[in-house]
Parts: sequence; C-alpha cells; structure tokens
Amino acid sequence: MRVYLDNAATTRPDPEVIEAMMPYLSDHFGNPSSIHSYGRKSKAAIEMARKTVAQLIGAAPPEIYFTSGGTEADNTALYGLVTTFGIKTIISSPLEHHAVLHSIEYLGSSGKVNVLFLDVNEKGEFDDHQLEALLKENPSSLVTLMHVNNETGNITDIRRVGELCAEYKSYFHSDTVQSMGKLPLDTRQVKINSLAGSAHKFHGPKGTGFLYVNGSAKIKPFMHGGGQERNLRSGTENVAGIVGLAKALEIAVNKMEETANTLQSMKDRMISRLKKEIPGVQFNGFSDDPVKGLYNILNVSLPPDDKLDMLLFQLDLKEIAASGGSACASGALQGSHVLNAMKADPERPVVRFSFSRFNTTEEIDFACDTLADLIHHH
Repeated sequence: MRVYLDNAATTRPDPEVIEAMMPYLSDHFGNPSSIHSYGRKSKAAIEMARKTVAQLIGAAPPEIYFTSGGTEADNTALYGLVTTFGIKTIISSPLEHHAVLHSIEYLGSSGKVNVLFLDVNEKGEFDDHQLEALLKENPSSLVTLMHVNNETGNITDIRRVGELCAEYKSYFHSDTVQSMGKLPLDTRQVKINSLAGSAHKFHGPKGTGFLYVNGSAKIKPFMHGGGQERNLRSGTENVAGIVGLAKALEIAVNKMEETANTLQSMKDRMISRLKKEIPGVQFNGFSDDPVKGLYNILNVSLPPDDKLDMLLFQLDLKEIAASGGSACASGALQGSHVLNAMKADPERPVVRFSFSRFNTTEEIDFACDTLADLIHHH
C-alpha cells in the first residue's frame, strides 16, 4: 500500500482542477497581454479567476494579485509594505515560514528596519500582551504572523492580531498558505493589509499563488517589467495555473466543512492509536488539540532512540510519505527552526503526518501499524 501523508508539503492536484486547466495548455494559449482574440480569451480567464478568488475570501477583485506561489506573495507584501510606508519596525515570531523569516532578516540587514521577535513557549504560543506592548512602543510597525504553522498546525487568532495592529496604527501581513481553503477566512472580518496563498497546498498546481492586498494599502512592486497584474507583478501570467488555483480554492471552500470533519476524525484515530501503541509518544505544539491545532497536521514526537535517525527513510521504504524535522542538538543548520524555538527535546525523533481528503482510514491504520512496528522492532 502506498500512502501519502505529506499534504502540508504539497497536495495531489484534484482531477477537476487538471480538467479546468487543460484548455489553457492547449487551444487557449494566447498571451493575456495580446489584443487579438487568443489574448482576450486568456485575459478573460484570468479575470474570472480573480473574481472567484476574491469572492471566496471576501475581497474585491482588484485586491487579488497572482504570483508564482506563497514565497513570492510573502516577499512582495513584506518588501512592498516596508518600502511604500517607510516602516521602521517589523514584529514577527521565530516560528514563521522561511519565506517570511528570510525576507524580514534581509530587510533588517539593510539597517533601516528593526526586526523584533515575540517570545514563544514550549507549545509554540506567543503572548498577546507582549505583542501589544511592542506595538505600543513602536507604532506604525509591520506585524507578520502566519495563520497556521506548517510544522505544528498551531492556529493563530489573526482576528485578534488584526485588531491590535489597527489599534496601534500598524500594518498586518499573514502567511495564510497552510490555512487557505482549510479554515474560513473573510478579509472583511479581519483587519489585515495583506495575505499570501499557494495553490499546491489546496489541491491546485505548483508554481501559482496569490497575494491579497487591502485596497487602502497600495504597495510598490517587487518585480519590474511589462506592468502585468496592475503593475504589481510583471511577467506573463501563468494562465493555466491561475485557472487551476481558482478552481482548486472553489472546491476546497465548498467542501471545507465536510473535509474538516473527515480529517479531524482520521487525526483523532491516529492520536488514540499512537498513544495506545507507543508508550511515551507526545505531540508537538497544539497538533493534538482539536481547537488550537489545524485538523490536517499531526506532529508526532517519539521516545528517544538513536536507531530512529533514519525513521523517515524507513517509512519511505514501507511506501509511507511523511516529513520530519527534529529539534537540533548542536544548533547547527539542520533541524527544525520551529521546534528549536519551542525548545523541543533534540533527542526525540519527530514525524509530521499531514492529511488530505484523498486519504482513507485504511491508510491511517497502515501508517500507525508501520510506525509502531518500526519502533518495537528496535
């Protein structure tokens, strides 16, 4: 049995998405900037997709910009907000995705921007009071905090963060790559300046993402060229990818409640089985909490065993795809920056299982059996 449980890394494209994309890889190949009928057909498809995405997140179509993925969207937003509004302070957390962390480190290295990090506890939580205190001391800051952590599944209350940012006249960007299409998100109800999404995390194609920028906060471009995407993102648009992204997000939002229930029950099953079969098993962050952790990510911390350093490889030999990322004893480059910041025990091997609506209960059982087997045979 081949089992794919690494959906937080990428998801299988939905057959309906592939079907929606195909015409734009064959007959409708025109350049959206061309004025003839071929070009107009492609342009119309992009604008239709923009309207769909906007409706699904409570935005206006001109607030949606298509990019090559979440990383470009994060970079564009952070660079754009800092340079456009002359921001002097960025407030973030050490648990952010590298698309955000490396971007703000780069901005900080110029010496023009001061980067401040919130403290996090061993569960990966930061303190609202500390955020408020930093905003009080540094008004007109840029706060960047992800909606859902890609390693632990921890959910941030972005509505609360947005309110604090608005109160202290600061800007708020959120990397919503892991939550998009999985948690309800309405930009009319969250005070947010920008957010990033990526199609391949919700059963769409790789290499396509989008950036939402609130209409009141027009930002300077990160890339220059032909002026596509209303001058914010030059470069010929990935028409098929954009069509696929919109279709995938539409399916994800329509099936959200049903998917959430199915995956939460799969995850609960895995938690209870692992607790029963692996004495001393733990779960990092809130990945075993049905309220504070997203239903599709389970970060499993196994009892210390030096023979388990090849665990992911051994799972792969059994045809189970998962991902790892233990805390790092030496503080060297390898190891998970998220688990290191949470002061996780570096001796404990870690496996992240992440589920999708294409998984089955049989696959979950097979993964639990295999993992328990690998551990007991050591």
